Amino acid sequence: MGSTERLAVHLPAEADGPEVIEAALASKDLHHPWLVAPTTDEAWTTFLFRIVESRHHGFLLRSLADGSVVGIVNVSDIIQGSFWSAHLSYYAFTGQEGQGLMTEGVRWAVDHAFDEIGLHRLEANIQPGNRPSLRLAERCGFLKEGFSPRYLHIDGDWRDHERWALTKEDRPT
Repeated sequence: MGSTERLAVHLPAEADGPEVIEAALASKDLHHPWLVAPTTDEAWTTFLFRIVESRHHGFLLRSLADGSVVGIVNVSDIIQGSFWSAHLSYYAFTGQEGQGLMTEGVRWAVDHAFDEIGLHRLEANIQPGNRPSLRLAERCGFLKEGFSPRYLHIDGDWRDHERWALTKEDRPT
């Protein structure tokens, strides 16, 4: 599908499930309480069914060096018409964080969303305590637009989120 300097970007497939599930299970401490990644065959299948819908795109990031799974980036809830917007979400797996790999992957997904899907705006909603994800959004050119109390139900609780966004015209070159 695509690549960056250090990553191959693929559409997730059923065959990726065992490796992604293993990485997600090993990453539970890294992900908690920010997100719940697919840690069962059923959850992986649900994820795959969701991303084949026209309103959702999912991308699996793999290291070009060794083929290991690095993370996932999603462009979801695509709205067309006069809005042309979507939500962006992302997560790394344990052992892959802190190396700039997710920055490469998110930048690739942003370019894909604007240039291939034709979106005008992307919005990333991030919990205030999730400093690595906030810094990643900022590195990729997203600007903080606001605060949404009790925005998403994650891991059994309604969680506050900061709202970050980027438009096609404002993306870094």
